[in-house]
Amino acid sequence: MTWHWIAEHEPRWDQDKAAALGDLPPTLFGLGHPEVGRPLGDTWWRVEDDDGRAVGYGRLDDTWGDAEILIIAAPAVRGTGVGRFVLEHLEREAAARQLNYVYNVVPTRHPDGDGVRTWLAAHGFAATEVGELRKRVASGATPRRG
Repeated sequence: MTWHWIAEHEPRWDQDKAAALGDLPPTLFGLGHPEVGRPLGDTWWRVEDDDGRAVGYGRLDDTWGDAEILIIAAPAVRGTGVGRFVLEHLEREAAARQLNYVYNVVPTRHPDGDGVRTWLAAHGFAATEVGELRKRVASGATPRRG
């Protein structure tokens, strides 16, 4: 299966994003209570499989030389590498913007917070004293193909 990284030029909340979150509420990730069609802030990308199905999303919010990222893999494809695919592409996007770090804050209410933190640590993120998990952006980061 090949995955495709697609920029969302005018990102909006939709049923595919809601489905990709599975049982996790959008409020957990600071997205509020979005209505279908509502414009979203930040920069978003969609991951589609060869059949055009949305299987994941990446969000990048860059400020002050760093970027907070959100990695979403649809429940049916978790554990298949989609999350890694999203992360690698977000790192490439951050490198292209000449950012220093990508980071994530795992909400204390996340039902698998320990699992997410372990996954991020396995992908090079280090915990900070303020609760962020940070990773230095490698210049010219090149993602693997899905």
